[in-house]
Amino acid sequence: MNHDRLTPTEEDAITDAAAHWCMRLHADDCTAAEREAFDQWLAADPRHLDEYRAMRDIWQTADLLPRNADVIAFTPQPQHQPVRRNWQPLASAAAIALLVLPLAGWIGWEQAWLPNHYQHFEASDQVRQVQLSDGSVVELNLHTDLRFLNYKDQRQVTLSKGEAFFKVTHDSSHPFIVRAGLGQTRVTGTQFNVWKYNDQVKVTLVEGSVLVSSHGSDGGYRLGPGMQAAYHSGDFEPTLRQSDDTDNSLAWRDGRLVLDNLSLSQALPVINRYLDKPLLLADESTGAIRVSGVYNTREVRRMIDNLPKVLPIYLTRSKDGSTVLNRITPLTHKG
Repeated sequence: MNHDRLTPTEEDAITDAAAHWCMRLHADDCTAAEREAFDQWLAADPRHLDEYRAMRDIWQTADLLPRNADVIAFTPQPQHQPVRRNWQPLASAAAIALLVLPLAGWIGWEQAWLPNHYQHFEASDQVRQVQLSDGSVVELNLHTDLRFLNYKDQRQVTLSKGEAFFKVTHDSSHPFIVRAGLGQTRVTGTQFNVWKYNDQVKVTLVEGSVLVSSHGSDGGYRLGPGMQAAYHSGDFEPTLRQSDDTDNSLAWRDGRLVLDNLSLSQALPVINRYLDKPLLLADESTGAIRVSGVYNTREVRRMIDNLPKVLPIYLTRSKDGSTVLNRITPLTHKG
């Protein structure tokens, strides 16, 4: 297959085949011949692997496949060796897909097991604005990874890392749920911000109302405009607070990182979301040093290099190459 732009019919054929292989390779009765045919299908076009992985992500998110399941054992063959293709298994797979997949997809949608739309967005070195299939608009901060699945009974977002600002299209019969960490935020139409770093999550509401629940909370806690909820993975309930005029949770939308008299231990989670390798503290005394300033989110690395000029610290490197902040101990003079 060439790598030119595909027609809608050709794209649908790849999607149907990917769904078929996703079902067969995770079935108990999958044969060695089928796995060989799957390898041959992957070898036919690089787009096959991309579509299979996207299909697998959908099914795993819908809890229809085991977590961490990855049955791909495909190794690309050298260019000088022709790929042998056994078209009979593929022809049989196509026939089964044409008969079974439309019905299975319709049943999965009607039972709210499978989504009818899946989107995956990433933002690496610049802020990105995207539109979801339901019309909602999302702004992604740097180093953010987000997936959207549209089910019959709900719209579901998974924020695996980073930060996003949501302007949700109102639909009272179709709740919009953002999963982050071991908690979730549930709305029908509003504007709010979700930040996730490691196991920490903070939700800031701008307009409307949201229902925030952590891992152990029953029913969740409702926020009004200007309120925030924060939790760590495993927290029984989120911590609630009313933000004030000095809150800088949304400064990133203007490309600003604002540190307002924070201790370094408080500032590091905010700083580290913009770094490939996390900034580390040498000890608790270093973490107690306070820092203030307004910085460009694209120049955080430069800001770190300049910290020794404004704070009583020096920089070292850990074994894995991460930057470590060390407090300068004042000299004591003996009398």
